[in-house]
Amino acid sequence: MAESISSRQHQILDLLLNTKVGLSIDELAAQLSISRNAVQQHIDKLERDGYVKTGMLNKTAGRPVRVFVLTEAGINSFQKQYAWFSELLLTKLRQEMGAEELKRYLHDLAESLAQGLLPQFAGKQDAERLTELIRIMNELGFKARLNTSGEEPASIEAVNCIYHDLAQKFQEVCEFDRTLIAKLLERDIEHLECMAKGGGVCKFRTQPSALRIRETFTSALNRLPETSHRRS
Repeated sequence: MAESISSRQHQILDLLLNTKVGLSIDELAAQLSISRNAVQQHIDKLERDGYVKTGMLNKTAGRPVRVFVLTEAGINSFQKQYAWFSELLLTKLRQEMGAEELKRYLHDLAESLAQGLLPQFAGKQDAERLTELIRIMNELGFKARLNTSGEEPASIEAVNCIYHDLAQKFQEVCEFDRTLIAKLLERDIEHLECMAKGGGVCKFRTQPSALRIRETFTSALNRLPETSHRRS
């Protein structure tokens, strides 16, 4: 559960998890054996942080009573086993498909995701595309940044691998990142460093596309004097 939640607030969330219709301040106070004011303070904090919300009003003796229920964030504050389930799926897929087919499958999966994100990159130049990519990666939890220090070309660095444990066991997972970045930037990608292989960051550098290289070469050739064309 979230570290910012106190032990007493954990108890409140646990009671609400077990009572889907919600509980009132008085009901929570009775079950926790603490004052109504103390419960109100905890509820105010949990509501402010988005873990609980006001539920349906129960009418008792003609008087409406406000109850509180968990939000999605409140439900998700309890332990989940996503990594375990993902590992189970990848193990089965690798057994049935083989490592290369699994890698190709993850490549196709990343391409499908990229298709849904590409409209956000429409009309953007290279620098704008990089900014948008960094924003999307940070929304996913990568804690990404653009490294422009030094004499080498700029690189994309992620200091948090969002599936680090999985990538250590299934290095095919890295194909998902490489493909997604390449498709969104419309550039070939060089994977320079990988946290799953012991690197300090996951580091990617874009390479100019074959079309851009050809256009640059053609432009340079056209600027040569006519005599140079004849010699060549």
